[in-house]
Amino acid sequence: MPKRSEDMFMDLWTSLVLVWITCVPYTSMTPITDQSKSIQTGGSAAVVSSVGEGQRLLSRAKRGWVWNQMFVLEEFSGPDPILVGRLHTDLDVGNKNIKYVLAGEGAGTIFAINEMTGDIHAMKRLDREEKAEYTLTAQVINADTDEPLEPPSEFIIKVQDINDNPPQFIEGPYRASVPEMSTVGTPVTRVTATDADDPVYGNSAKLVYSILEGQPYFSIDPNSATIKIALHGMDREMREEYLVVIQAKDMGGHMGGLSGTTTVTVTLTDINDNPPKFSKSLYEFVLPEDLAIGKPGGKVKANDRDVGENAKSTYSIIEGDDRGMFEIFTDSQTQEGILRLKKPLDFETKRAYTLKVEATNARFEPSSGGPFKDTATVKIVVEDSDEPPVFSKSMYVLEVNENAPINTVIGTVTARDPDATGSLVRYFIDRHTDLERQFNINVDDGKITLAKPLDRETDMWHNITVTAAEVRNHSQISRAIVAIRVMDINDNAPEFATEYEAFLCENGKPGQVIQTVSAVDKDDPIQGHYFDYRLVPEMLNNPNFTIKNNQDNSISVLAKHDTFRRQKQETYLLPIIVTDNGNPPMSSTNTLTIRVCGCSKEGIVQSCNVEAYVLPIGLSMGALIAILACIILLLVIVVLFVTLRRHKNEPLIIKDDEDVRENIIRYDDEGGGEEDTEAFDIATLQNPDGINGYLPRKDIKPDLQFMPRAGQHSGPNGVDVDEFINVRLHEADNDPTAPPYDSIQIYGYEGRGSIAGSLSSLETASSDSDQNYDYLREWGPRFRRLGELYSVGESDRET
Repeated sequence: MPKRSEDMFMDLWTSLVLVWITCVPYTSMTPITDQSKSIQTGGSAAVVSSVGEGQRLLSRAKRGWVWNQMFVLEEFSGPDPILVGRLHTDLDVGNKNIKYVLAGEGAGTIFAINEMTGDIHAMKRLDREEKAEYTLTAQVINADTDEPLEPPSEFIIKVQDINDNPPQFIEGPYRASVPEMSTVGTPVTRVTATDADDPVYGNSAKLVYSILEGQPYFSIDPNSATIKIALHGMDREMREEYLVVIQAKDMGGHMGGLSGTTTVTVTLTDINDNPPKFSKSLYEFVLPEDLAIGKPGGKVKANDRDVGENAKSTYSIIEGDDRGMFEIFTDSQTQEGILRLKKPLDFETKRAYTLKVEATNARFEPSSGGPFKDTATVKIVVEDSDEPPVFSKSMYVLEVNENAPINTVIGTVTARDPDATGSLVRYFIDRHTDLERQFNINVDDGKITLAKPLDRETDMWHNITVTAAEVRNHSQISRAIVAIRVMDINDNAPEFATEYEAFLCENGKPGQVIQTVSAVDKDDPIQGHYFDYRLVPEMLNNPNFTIKNNQDNSISVLAKHDTFRRQKQETYLLPIIVTDNGNPPMSSTNTLTIRVCGCSKEGIVQSCNVEAYVLPIGLSMGALIAILACIILLLVIVVLFVTLRRHKNEPLIIKDDEDVRENIIRYDDEGGGEEDTEAFDIATLQNPDGINGYLPRKDIKPDLQFMPRAGQHSGPNGVDVDEFINVRLHEADNDPTAPPYDSIQIYGYEGRGSIAGSLSSLETASSDSDQNYDYLREWGPRFRRLGELYSVGESDRET
């Protein structure tokens, strides 16, 4: 028999058995083994049977109630209630009045019993998925007295399952992913279906899985529902997503079973199985030679069919960059290779470059045979640009003696035009760096000369900026810094380090050191300073003082005797000649002032003034000064008081011939006329915000970032005043920091502002006769009176 016929026969046979069990649930065919599970409810034997009348009843000794579990088929529907089974007892012999009673789950509602015959019927349609079994209690009682004849006994009615629930995929639809190029049999995912039918009884819940759509790419295990790869070489770049329809069928997949479906979306994930590929084998770029270092000079792109990290590539230069002129890096956003400069280009040196660029995958799969790479050729043509002149040095250091004469050549700067045309170069000094115009430069050969005398003690260094410009194109300019060091000559005489004032004690001993003196020299000789000290010739045999060399460029002044007295002489002047070791040597005479003072026994100076002897006893010099200060302060207060009283008594009325005020017509109402005029003090027009109505001149000097202006040189020693004035005039004309410059002059302040402006006639340049005031009549009735006043004739005005 064919397999399909066997399935049909088995389904038919199963259905017949179920019907037979339902209709004849308890017959004499009940096996003995089931009897061992019967329930004994009393001393007499009981028989459970569903056979019709006239058949022989089976009797069991020592038992009152005996039955197996009753079964009722779910979802059964018919015109009459379905017979579940029959209860019977050996007390029912036909001559006793007995009654069967049923209690428990569903008694009276779902299940009903015939009190006389013991037949149990199901009154409703049952669903095993809602409730699979019911526990009930059966009892036999006396129909007349309702007294129980036997103890109650429990039994179970089980709802027998039928295949009335299809399989369901609770978690569907599904999404799964699997790497592309996976081998056949690689698991993708697993789906699960559930069936509400009884998994124990029959095949109602036995599921078998199959693929309705998705072949031949995928397969599924019929029992475990595991989806697997079924086709070799599935490429994501060809197709990325697949829709698979899965079916689950109960009854073991046989005919008549119920089924359910779900979808599984399978996505192929990318692996690095594609190499990068340049869109062109040759790239050509034209770069100007003045392209700045670090600026991009071109872009190349290697495309990769992969995605994500698998599509990222790194670029490198593998040939043609022996000089290290270029570098290439990867743009993380566009995955392009950006070519940029590492060193400046020079058209005159090299005009073309040929590079070989390689693109390599950043990551690769070991099983794919990587890493993948591709190469391309990049040809770079350097374009000539008009470049500015180039100095031979970026900074020049020159030296010049401070006594060098005017027009002395200090040094030379050189610059050349790097272009092939070789334009001539002109040199200039940036005067913002040479405000004193102390230097000049030859525009043709770059020789720097001295324009004014230098003084090392004023400025040791001069930093100027020299510019070089092409003759052909003045916009091409280069700059170089020139540091000029002023070399020292011995042109300054030494002098005392400070203005010394020595004190000599009256009770001092001969040979005591009065003062230690040192000298300084503005010059800075290379071998260092060495000073020679001596007294002036007329003081060589000074009877009071002598000097001693301390061998450290200082001397000590010594006293020769101890007979110094303030009453005799209070101050001594000691001239000392100081000479340096320059070539030629310079010397100067400096005077040391020595004061005779009264000292304590320990040599501490107490008083150096002769007045101390004439002051009253007990009154010190400090007290005397305080008394004099108080007297002077008192006199000042008296003078101020008298002055204030005098000003207070002066009359405030000003004489008519001294009254410079102007009559101002004030209009407090409409058309008041001349009756409302009164004198107005012009002093109120002064600026109330100023200091006594006067604001000083406020000049604003220009804020220049230049070198500070050097001190003025002394004028010529001659009597040529004209030359002296011309020199000063030239300096003032060329000094941007000298006045005159922008300034604000405030000469007065008239009120705090008015929309109408001033009505005064002081500022008008014309007389009343030169003006026509007829337009005042056109201003309306409010200005009619004013128009009449200004429109009268000359005779009326004089009147």
